[in-house]
Amino acid sequence: MYLKLNGVEMGCTGEERWVDLLSRLPEGGAGALGVSVGGRTASLNDGVEEYAFARTLTYADEEGRRIYERSLQFIFLTAAHRLYPGERVRIRHSFAQGLYIDLPGVAVTDEIVARLAAEMRAIVAADMPIERLSVSTERAQEYFARTGQTDRLRILGYRRFSHFTLYRIDGLEDYFYGEMAPRTGLIDVFDLRAYGEGILLQMPDAKDPSRPARFVDLPHLLHTYSEAAEWHAILNCENAADLNDMVVNRKLREFIRVNEALQERKIEQIADQFIASGAQVLLIAGPSSSGKTTFSHRLSIALRVHGLRPVKVSLDDYYLDRDTLPLEPDGSVDLERIETLDLDLLGDHLARLLRGETVNVPEFDFKSGTRTDHTHAFAVEPGQPIIIEGIHGLNDRLTASVPASLKFKVYISPLTMLNLDDHNRIRTTDARLLRRIVRDNLFRGTKPEETMAMWASVRRGEEKYIFPFQEKADAMFNSALTYELCIMKKYAYPQLLAVTPDSPYYTMARRLVKFLNYIQTADVEDEIPVNSILREFIGGCCFYKAED
Repeated sequence: MYLKLNGVEMGCTGEERWVDLLSRLPEGGAGALGVSVGGRTASLNDGVEEYAFARTLTYADEEGRRIYERSLQFIFLTAAHRLYPGERVRIRHSFAQGLYIDLPGVAVTDEIVARLAAEMRAIVAADMPIERLSVSTERAQEYFARTGQTDRLRILGYRRFSHFTLYRIDGLEDYFYGEMAPRTGLIDVFDLRAYGEGILLQMPDAKDPSRPARFVDLPHLLHTYSEAAEWHAILNCENAADLNDMVVNRKLREFIRVNEALQERKIEQIADQFIASGAQVLLIAGPSSSGKTTFSHRLSIALRVHGLRPVKVSLDDYYLDRDTLPLEPDGSVDLERIETLDLDLLGDHLARLLRGETVNVPEFDFKSGTRTDHTHAFAVEPGQPIIIEGIHGLNDRLTASVPASLKFKVYISPLTMLNLDDHNRIRTTDARLLRRIVRDNLFRGTKPEETMAMWASVRRGEEKYIFPFQEKADAMFNSALTYELCIMKKYAYPQLLAVTPDSPYYTMARRLVKFLNYIQTADVEDEIPVNSILREFIGGCCFYKAED
């Protein structure tokens, strides 16, 4: 058969694997972790398929990075199993360019972390094969039961397929949803450190994969994740099997009420913090699909309970004419740059508003991309809170004219803590993408592939303009709802299944489908409050309804 791999035409037999073809590439397949072929991700150990075009996946690719992360997790789990057999290990969540890991039965110290790191490096140096096994459900159940992995055993009961994939390193078997590197020697860049009460496993640096990512201390973010863990303990919901059990046993309604009450209590606490700070300008920022609009409305209501009457300043009014904006090196315009805003005018208006003056706010026409001749008068009373919501809210350049003592900053993001099991996490970015796919389709008529086409650009903007400023926040709000996936699945799953293999976004769609396969669908939308964050994405939000 003949095919092109990385643009190189080559002939091959039906018995060769992708890894066998790497040596024929001009660069020798340097950095290859997997293969993108026929709209899906394949292991380097898979047999070669006759497709017109295939390409290797490296750490520069999203799928390549996920292969690396899974393989690195498995190496860590193998090291932990060797040193602390029988101890539970939980891959909790992402943290900067790494993963936060718990060993509930072990008091983590620098010495323990050093031992684990040394064992991991020994496993890497041995260049062990990472074997892939296709096993029956019965075989997997027996293995998980025998080894005490009840979390895997329970979630397996919700899987619809009779066979699935296990991976094995040096006798240790585990399940991961997604491909692995073929051997441990390819996963040689990482760092390990004690952090908080757990362990931080650092991935390679995104800009220079030859070295581990630089450690960044993010105490506010760590505290918010810890708070989310406390919520899960209150809710008695640790993983997807716990959630599924509530759906099947018809116990989800009370769970929704408690989940929403926890968020409401947090919003009230943030309102109290704002009032105690003595600030007047309330800035709200967060990544795409965080629920910023609903959150700002609910926080406004919480402030009104205290007798305050907050007003909103819309950044949309302060956009500069599009033809005056600076161009990127490729000639495009980055509409998310802070330079797209008239910072001088905004600063002047905020300073005057805080002095009690009236300002004439411009109006922007998004169709023409220009500011119109119309303005509207705007003023605030002494001490009246001014709410500003936007991606640059935590960047001091946006409000340079406002004294620091008068500013209160809130960072909002859905920090997903519900995982499939101890070793397979549900990524926050995937949960946000699901929210956006559903909202775009329901309210903008946008197909999932169009939303997915924009996602890489959205993520780049977040990395540049939002995440670097998150620790500047005075308060953080986790907008993730533990029950939301069993609601979102009804909307997203059919759309994702409709994405065909010839689509450039098939791999992304299948990635979401894979973890949704484990989630039960719930039909309890009448229980979701009309002011819920989730209503911003599935509809029925009271803040979008006109007064009767």
